[in-house]
Amino acid sequence: MSSVLIDVHAHLLPDFYVQEATAAGHAHPDGMGGWPSWSVQAHLELMDRHGIATAMLSLSSPGVHFGDDRAARLLTRRVNEFTSGLTREHPGRFGTFASLPLPDVDGALEEIAFAFDTLGADGVALLTHTHGVYLGDARLEPVFAELDRRRAVVFLHPTSPVGWERSALGRPRPMTEYIFDTARSVTDLLMGGVLTRHPNLRVIVPHCGGALPVLADRIDEFMRLLPPPQEQPPPGGVQQLRGLYYDTAGPAFPRQVPALLNLVEPDHVLFGSDYCWTLPALAEAHIAAIDAAESPVEGTTWRSLTTANAERLFPGRSR
Repeated sequence: MSSVLIDVHAHLLPDFYVQEATAAGHAHPDGMGGWPSWSVQAHLELMDRHGIATAMLSLSSPGVHFGDDRAARLLTRRVNEFTSGLTREHPGRFGTFASLPLPDVDGALEEIAFAFDTLGADGVALLTHTHGVYLGDARLEPVFAELDRRRAVVFLHPTSPVGWERSALGRPRPMTEYIFDTARSVTDLLMGGVLTRHPNLRVIVPHCGGALPVLADRIDEFMRLLPPPQEQPPPGGVQQLRGLYYDTAGPAFPRQVPALLNLVEPDHVLFGSDYCWTLPALAEAHIAAIDAAESPVEGTTWRSLTTANAERLFPGRSR
């Protein structure tokens, strides 16, 4: 099996995007000190140093919608065309998770068609919420119906939760708020019945599932007490969570991956670096920890295991 990695959680930051986001009030995105530096060359150099064959690029928080639908559509299109251009300029090295201008549903549907039919995107990236519209919200049903029709890969990424001004206690939101907003949004997908109505969605949850591995049984229990509004009883929460994919972005060892493996089988775990929002030194330390850890599947390494999983999810990325 391959000793290279496929990175499903990797971010780009083109200058034009940083400028527009900063102008919209995000000089300190999600409470961080500022924007990290990013360039195509620096990204490729990190990939080459650590045996990352392909990075699936997505835009992180705060996303593309800063309050105006028309401006969001224009920025989304520019980001997606830029990302697609990188995949053409560097064949095999980059993939594309297209951004969508949610909560503008009509704009999102238009961009889904353009991203898949014209740009050949590998999937879409969705924030855990956009302006308070979480992923289980009924207003997003047309978006998920179309993504289900296309059997799309849907990469989730957290953002600052509603009410972060008080809940974050003045600290950067990626530290703990991201983790709980991931759990909140995925729970909303379960309780809203989105995943059972749209079984062809292939969802990637970031950061080893955030808090989901330790909350799974609690969520499952409440789902049985308060089942989603469907004619047939839906699968339990744990069963649905086991059908999702999870990436290893962040400090996956020594605690998060073992917790995750109490919830899902190893064939649903994918590698993620979180570069460039995870700075090179930390990304390198996380990769070293993964390389040092024993694989849960005999005859594999974490590299070969996660790469084989990614190649099944993205057949076009098989080498």
